Amino acid sequence: MAKVSSWGNRLHSGEKTYPIVEQRKRWFMASGVLMALALLILIFKGLNPGIDFRGGTEYTLSGVQNPDTTIAVAVVTRLLPTQEPRVAQVGPSGIRVQLGELEQSQVSDLATELATAYGVAETNVSSSFIGPTWGADVSSKAIQGLVIFLLLVTVVMTVYFRAWRMAVAGLVALAHDLLFTAGIYALSGFEVTPASVIGFLTILGYSLYDTVVVFDKVRENTADVLTQHRYTYAEMANLAVNQTLVRSINTSVVALLPVSAILFIGSFLLGAGTLKDIALALFVGMAVGTYSSIFVATPLEVTLRRNETLIKEHTAGVLALRESGRSDVIRPDGSIQVGALTPGHHQGTAAQPKRKGRK
Repeated sequence: MAKVSSWGNRLHSGEKTYPIVEQRKRWFMASGVLMALALLILIFKGLNPGIDFRGGTEYTLSGVQNPDTTIAVAVVTRLLPTQEPRVAQVGPSGIRVQLGELEQSQVSDLATELATAYGVAETNVSSSFIGPTWGADVSSKAIQGLVIFLLLVTVVMTVYFRAWRMAVAGLVALAHDLLFTAGIYALSGFEVTPASVIGFLTILGYSLYDTVVVFDKVRENTADVLTQHRYTYAEMANLAVNQTLVRSINTSVVALLPVSAILFIGSFLLGAGTLKDIALALFVGMAVGTYSSIFVATPLEVTLRRNETLIKEHTAGVLALRESGRSDVIRPDGSIQVGALTPGHHQGTAAQPKRKGRK
């Protein structure tokens, strides 16, 4: 713990820095490859919409002694050969069977056959029907909620930071997180349910929060960047990323621990299948959201601002001053010491103002 604390203090003071912004092309390339792969997965494999989106009939069996999903598949295939059942185990003694739209007589007959095949009473078999209108309404509401969320994020970030470039960078980071999570979701084959949509909106809020914290530090560090000629805008933004690095990692670890417990222990080991959809979205989204707030959002914001006239002229002036040999921010190894005091350049008490009338 002491080493981690010391590492965090060195990052915050600028004594230790990682060239995250300087190496932004590397991060952009890595993110571009991952986004391309996620897009290809979505195009060729696609998402697996749940019954709430596609409509159909769902059976739930409880108190099953032998939760073998192949039994339900065999029963459905024998009675309804045109149907493609989706069968899953729910908990230690539950079975869920999802089908397309059925006639009322078929619903009753299948319930009886399933109860007989699994050796349970018919009262242990419940059925529900979700019409296509309901599924379409859920889909439209999900898209509507996402669009409204993104519009509000754009307005709030632009007003709060008074810089549209930060809003654009934040939105790109959100799109990055959403696309990557959707790609992993498609690759896993998990069903997209209303809980999944809630998970997607939750991770967007989490990613936005992390990005805003970093941007807030960037704004603080660069507030008076044009009034000095020791550091460039990119270097001060990079210092902000380093200063919030430990906080981002700690927050992510704390948030991912309970989600990991739900996903890996609750869903896979204990068989709580109803938790897998939201747990996977949260786990992947939180992890990639932390990555994007560090390696995508701020580097992109610096890229968008570097061609501004004032920023461009200031950066050229700082670099020219260093080349002339008048800079005192270059370490012996050639790296730039941003934020930390240079030994021998702090005057201590001699720099304090003199008080008149006192000896």
